[in-house]
This record gives sequence, C-alpha cells and structure tokens, in this order.
Amino acid sequence: MVVQAPVLSLRHFLGLVLLPLLLLLAPAGAQASLLHLEGPVPVDLGVQAGSLAPCPTPAHCARTNWTVADPSAALVSLSHLLGEQEGVAIEEHTPSYLHATATSRLFGFVDDLELYADQAGGSLQARSISRLGDSDLGVNGRRLDQLGAALGHG
Repeated sequence: MVVQAPVLSLRHFLGLVLLPLLLLLAPAGAQASLLHLEGPVPVDLGVQAGSLAPCPTPAHCARTNWTVADPSAALVSLSHLLGEQEGVAIEEHTPSYLHATATSRLFGFVDDLELYADQAGGSLQARSISRLGDSDLGVNGRRLDQLGAALGHG
C-alpha cells in the first residue's frame, strides 16, 4: 500500500501563508477592523473623586502615580510622546486629563491609556487597561514603565 502525502491546495496555501503575511503588513487600523478585536470602551474611564479608577485585575491592567514637580507639564510632555507613537490615538485631551487608545499591530487589540495631572497631590496618575482578554502578557505595565522612564522615573 502506497501512502501519498496530502497535497496543499491553493486555497489552503493562501489561508495559511499569505493571509498572515498580509495581516502583518496591513496598518493597525485595518487589522483591527478585519479581525474585530477592539472590544467595548471601558465604562470607568475618566477622573472620579480626584482619581483614575483602580485596576479591576492586574492581569490586564496597570496603574501608577509618578511624583512630579508640575503634573500639567508632565501631561503635556507625555501627550507629545504618545502623539508620535505608531498605533496610538489620542481620544481626549484636556489640561488635566488624557485618554488615548493603543492598537496592537498584529491582532488589533485595543488598550485604553489614561493620564491625570493631579495638581493637589503633585503627581501624574497613569492607568493602562486592555479591553479584551484575561491577560495582557505585561504589555500595559511595560507601556507605563516606558512613559515613566520618559519622565525620569524608572
């Protein structure tokens, strides 16, 4: 009995090889719309009682406060930095608050980033949370570490 190796059809080849390559090369917005992995906007965004919301779980959220001499200036500095990053869109920006979304390149996952210039507390509060999934594999924590390093923390 002769056993033949399965033949890879053109359709399967396109699905297994070309589609992932096209997704890698597509802009982040196109990937997100193709894969529909954006998720719902969190309901607890914004400043409530002088603070950003706590993280519901550390598995897909990170939150920190940076002590800074001028919280408003720190917010402006980070807003410029975020505005230059690929996949980041500033959704709302006031003198004391910033909400941005960061879209992952490969699957189009969306994270929400918030910054609050707490003048009374002398700090810049930061929170980054994934919209979907049980774990972010440390992405949100690394994002806040990078922003903190830009402020001279870390």
